[in-house]
Amino acid sequence: MSEFLQPRVGVGVLLVDANDRVLLTLRNRAPESGCWSIVGGKLDFLETLEECAVREAREEVGVAVSLASLLCVTDHCIPDENQHWVSPAYLAQIREGEPVNCEPEKTAAVQWFALNELPANLTMTARNAIHAYIRQRPGSAREARQ
Repeated sequence: MSEFLQPRVGVGVLLVDANDRVLLTLRNRAPESGCWSIVGGKLDFLETLEECAVREAREEVGVAVSLASLLCVTDHCIPDENQHWVSPAYLAQIREGEPVNCEPEKTAAVQWFALNELPANLTMTARNAIHAYIRQRPGSAREARQ
């Protein structure tokens, strides 16, 4: 099997602000081009998952973050795009900086969204991370029943 077809690791960061909005990026590239995703990218050799999450937040949107917890791990398999990623996603808050699009060749837009106003075209990793975040929030069982 060629190296291109090997599974890869992509680490995601769900950034949540004080108003419980999530920061999403509109992808220009595969996987899932044209969909809104969480901040994230490829794990570098000998880099820890946490180091990758912090680095990707800085590189993609220009912010320093504090990681709160591991939200979920997505088996991100897209056969039609020859893509197979294992994608851990972390919950984080911004410590310093204002989010901007630092990689316009990869990202069409960077935008905050309220949880009740999410775009329909979310990536698989964004959907899974947001659902994991909603499940672990205080009062989430009560919200789910309503």
